[in-house]
Amino acid sequence: MTALSWDGSAPPSGRTETSRTVDAGPLAVRVTAVGSGTAPAVTVTELAAPGVLVIEAVTAEPDARLRIEWQLPCTGATGYWTPNTNARWLPPSWATPREASLPKGAPVGSLVGPGDRALCTFAVGELVRPVAIGEGAVEETGRYSWWIEQDGPRALLRIDLSRRHFADTVRESARWWAGLAPVRTVPDAAFEPVFCTWYALHLAMAAADVERLAALAAPLGFRTLIVDDGWQTDERTRSYATTGDWRPAPTDFPDFAAHVARVRSLGLNYLLWHAVPFVGDRSEAAQQLAGHTLAHLPQLETFLLDPRSATVRAHQVERLAAAVEQYGVDGLKVDFVDTFARRPAPGAAPHAASPEADCATVAEGVQKLLAALDERLRATRPDVLVEHRQDYLGPGLWPYATMVRAADCPHNAVENRVRTADLRLTAGPLAVHADPLTWHPQESPEQIAVLLQSVLFATAQVSVDLGAQRADQLAALKFWLGVMTEHRDLLQRGELRPHRPELAYPVIEARSADALAFGRYAPLPLRVTGDWRRLLVANADPDTLVRIEFDRPPGRVELLVQDCLGGEVARAQTPVDGIELAVRVPTGGLLTLGRAAGA
Repeated sequence: MTALSWDGSAPPSGRTETSRTVDAGPLAVRVTAVGSGTAPAVTVTELAAPGVLVIEAVTAEPDARLRIEWQLPCTGATGYWTPNTNARWLPPSWATPREASLPKGAPVGSLVGPGDRALCTFAVGELVRPVAIGEGAVEETGRYSWWIEQDGPRALLRIDLSRRHFADTVRESARWWAGLAPVRTVPDAAFEPVFCTWYALHLAMAAADVERLAALAAPLGFRTLIVDDGWQTDERTRSYATTGDWRPAPTDFPDFAAHVARVRSLGLNYLLWHAVPFVGDRSEAAQQLAGHTLAHLPQLETFLLDPRSATVRAHQVERLAAAVEQYGVDGLKVDFVDTFARRPAPGAAPHAASPEADCATVAEGVQKLLAALDERLRATRPDVLVEHRQDYLGPGLWPYATMVRAADCPHNAVENRVRTADLRLTAGPLAVHADPLTWHPQESPEQIAVLLQSVLFATAQVSVDLGAQRADQLAALKFWLGVMTEHRDLLQRGELRPHRPELAYPVIEARSADALAFGRYAPLPLRVTGDWRRLLVANADPDTLVRIEFDRPPGRVELLVQDCLGGEVARAQTPVDGIELAVRVPTGGLLTLGRAAGA
């Protein structure tokens, strides 16, 4: 057993300390039990990968909390990565801790150094219950400090000190999670382009509006339609007061099953929005579920349900399952799950737990709710599609979803790029979706292409009035949806490496078998290593001189340059005997290089 050591400081008041010595370089670790008179049992396992440890702490005290603290010298650090797409600069050790649980976040983080190498990546092996996480630079010592704390009886912590690319270490942490929980196969339909009604229509929609957009979307390459908020109410205001009954709006959607059938006849999957934690102030369900809520959210005009209640779970499962069982939809957009983890407003008294509460934490109640819903949905449609959203993105949700979407960031190409790349590292088997792309009716086709290039390594969602688009705007959209579909295995399932997290990923690359793809979002050279037969470069930067540096001369290549509409700009066969190549690629355009067999 590898031993552990601490730096000699005293444990916090009231905590029992256990300590060892260490042979893993400068790492210092302390494991304590809070509220226990007995030191926890600690086991350290060195994994096959050099520099990777798993620390297991166990306490026999049923009410004790386990705390694991560790530190490293803060030398060479350039940024700090977390899965919630926060600022990437180094937080101080006294910053407000974060909490990860099934409804919100994921218990993982990475201290990144030069060359995108991880100085330390950690992941916690708790998939459901809350884990408190502190992390930051210690100004007094120049060290970087972490701590995690959770209820006992067992805590698992994986620490990766291998100094590989941070994306590789985070992705391997996600693979470790996959060994701790069941993982379900995700259908290919989860990776197909999506048209969403939200930004295009908001709540001002009726069945005819949806069907008009669906008829325009299918020929462009979309294969799924998400009907967002608005189908359940004839109101047009931004309010959640009518949520909870989950019945189609009688005026705008008078025959919902027939409407769904018409959309599906176009070759589109149909997903329907539900805000699963909400029961609105003006809903019938608010009366039925009174006494089974966690809080009232006056600004949203809704109550927040307590998922620990069997009555709540039965109601929600019955109403959400109706979308599949009665109306024939292909799946659900399950929204606002992270609201279950919402903290009470300052000064507000928290609601008492439901008298039916049958588990200790809200997170465990959410798991019971999603598991019951999943079982019911799959009984009718085994390949049901279910979308979740950032910030609820942890491995505890994997068995109950097929895709996870970036949080709302309308018109923001950079944020959508960073969010989708972050999600790719922690999503495990799930398809990662962009927040729906939207743009002004006068937007140029080049910038529409840039928006699509920014989410090149995710499933594209789009939400604009397709009937208001010019021919060139639609051409750019159709071309890039086609590129993303043709190269789906490379772009969405390939090994992803987003570079320079502290600079919002100016370059992203993906590799699959003998193919390699780059998204170029800044005027930086692209470094090509390893074997490849096909190389794609999407140029989203105004600088059109794309410079490529090879680790070895590629020999004769076939070169194709296309503009943002897919039109051919240049085509050639040319020898590349050196290790550098510079090619003019229009903004929003695509460079494709192919190597002959044996080259």
